[in-house]
Amino acid sequence: MSGPAPECVALAEGLRDMRARTGLSLAALAERTPYSKSSWERYLNGKKPVPRQAVEALCAMAGESSGRLLALWELADTEWSGRARHTGLPARPPHKPQPQPQPTLPPALVLVPADAVDTTGVHGRVRRYGPFITGVGVAVVAMLAALSLRSPGAGGSPASLASPALDPVPGCQGTACDGKDPNPMACGLPGRVDSLGPPHRTSTGASVELRYSKVCVAAWGRIWHSRVGDVIEISAPGTRSRRVVIRNTADTGAYRFTPMIGGPNRTGLRLCFTPAGTTGRECFDP
Repeated sequence: MSGPAPECVALAEGLRDMRARTGLSLAALAERTPYSKSSWERYLNGKKPVPRQAVEALCAMAGESSGRLLALWELADTEWSGRARHTGLPARPPHKPQPQPQPTLPPALVLVPADAVDTTGVHGRVRRYGPFITGVGVAVVAMLAALSLRSPGAGGSPASLASPALDPVPGCQGTACDGKDPNPMACGLPGRVDSLGPPHRTSTGASVELRYSKVCVAAWGRIWHSRVGDVIEISAPGTRSRRVVIRNTADTGAYRFTPMIGGPNRTGLRLCFTPAGTTGRECFDP
């Protein structure tokens, strides 16, 4: 008997990697989602088809974009549903469309050069003008379509197409984000945030990372695999630094974020980690 399809194996591997990024146990995943601990075990090991909503929930808890995993899910779902194997069914005979009479243009729409007409009607030259007339018509339609996508700006120059509205709308931008939590402000949603450089593993085994949202124009730090008493602090020249302290065991089982520092200038950003019970710091730049 053949093993699971490569698409399903790739999805399971991606889910296990995403779960590691959350830092959550199977029991913690079950507490935060509608899916049981045993279901998560089966999903992560490729023993059971995964609901699309479970993939989205896992990516949201990891604070990562769901695009890659959802693309893998689409391929795996094709295997689970059997659509990939439904190629041996007898094909239907092709439908033969009935010939349709060719429409004729009303006289008012036929463009004919004046010198192509005499007293007896239209000369054979009209046939030679046919392709030219058709080409002109297509060009005019294309030009009108292009113009319909451009609207004059304040200076008469074409304006760019409007971007779709964000949903939910970010709660702050730039310096208005100073000191605010990125999650309630909708700054840390998948697709709105990037990592500034790779994650850093500290001497105690905790992982820390600088994050930046172009939508909110703000940066913050995050930590996972931490211990009670660990501290991370983000700083930038000319701004007040922001920090978060790991206060209990619940904090150690999930991502914890510093408040944000707002502003478009990413240069000079620094994230520092102080292990519990010490004063020595480990600092990282983007």
